[in-house]
Amino acid sequence: MDWSELYSMQKQLDNYIEAQHDLSGRDVFKEKSLALLVELGELANETRCFKFWSTKQRSDISVILEEYVDGVHFLLSLGLEKGFEYHGGSGTVPCESETDQFNRVFSATTEFREHPTETNYITLFEYFVQLGELLGFEEKAIQKAYLEKNEINYERQDQGY
Repeated sequence: MDWSELYSMQKQLDNYIEAQHDLSGRDVFKEKSLALLVELGELANETRCFKFWSTKQRSDISVILEEYVDGVHFLLSLGLEKGFEYHGGSGTVPCESETDQFNRVFSATTEFREHPTETNYITLFEYFVQLGELLGFEEKAIQKAYLEKNEINYERQDQGY
């Protein structure tokens, strides 16, 4: 997937939020890192992949995709914050289970927060993309869902969300 369009849209949204909330010059990297972890938790909760004790079915794929795209927003935003962009896969192999891949993404998020290097960002993004693949999302579906959620995020800002 060509992520450049999404980075551009995310930059516009970030600038809009910054202006709406008078964040000019404020470093919100740690807040965005925590937000990504929260979104990952919400995504994992919707998949229910770790809930070995429950027989309840996972959420509808559209709900899971929306949660995934929430993570994409923060992942793009974190890259913009540090001046990094993901341009494609590195060829690493995803984990065999969703649970293992979620743990991999959580760990990579924490590593990037503690050591915000380009290498750590690319690794984090790659693991997140692999998670999307394990969840069954195609690039076009991710992009379409991102565009839809981006509009909602603007509406929420305008409504004082």
